[in-house]
Amino acid sequence: MPDEKHERAQAEHRWPAAIGVLAIILSYAVLPNDLLGYGRYAVIAVCAALLVAVIIINPHRMVRQTAWSRRLGVILVLVIGATNQIILVFLVYLLVSNTEDGPTLLLAALQVWLTNVIGFALLYWELDRGGPVVRTQRSRDALPPADFRFPQDEDHDASPEVAAHSSKSSNWLPGFVDYFYFSLSNSMAFSPTDTMPLTHRSKLLMGLEAFAGFVLLALVIARGVSLLG
Repeated sequence: MPDEKHERAQAEHRWPAAIGVLAIILSYAVLPNDLLGYGRYAVIAVCAALLVAVIIINPHRMVRQTAWSRRLGVILVLVIGATNQIILVFLVYLLVSNTEDGPTLLLAALQVWLTNVIGFALLYWELDRGGPVVRTQRSRDALPPADFRFPQDEDHDASPEVAAHSSKSSNWLPGFVDYFYFSLSNSMAFSPTDTMPLTHRSKLLMGLEAFAGFVLLALVIARGVSLLG
């Protein structure tokens, strides 16, 4: 049996993360004009160009990484993250000012919440353990320190059918779907659920996502109540 410290995991598929980016781009395209204005087209163009570039480098599986490809991937998620926070600020202002059409703003709030979930999932996916290429193309003893601890990282001493999926037993490593799930749960629960942050940057990022989700939910509920009144 090969030593799991030196065994490499199978490279991750490109398309789950790419579909997430495409969903964000589509959401930006249909947002109300008051949230991003014509600046949305610049953001969409930048995101689309960066997405095409990283797909060309790894069209099917995440197997290759250069200094430039790493920078492009990080820049893409940072552009999405910064754009989401700017849109959130505009949305909060519109919800508080109570001058725009209520149903339109509530729908926009759902769009912003979803893009925030996907955007943070992409950020976690790109940062944790060196990113999607490093995670699978290096042996475990050569990986950078983890930002997050998943249940599979400590399930090796559970019952056999559970331990079969653990990192130690199956050489499991997190993929985009795992980061999307815990980003979604963090945004709904406003706290970690089954995945724990281990570093200062991961705690700050999860805290920012939870805070944004809480503010958005509180204002959406308040706006919904005002519409009922």
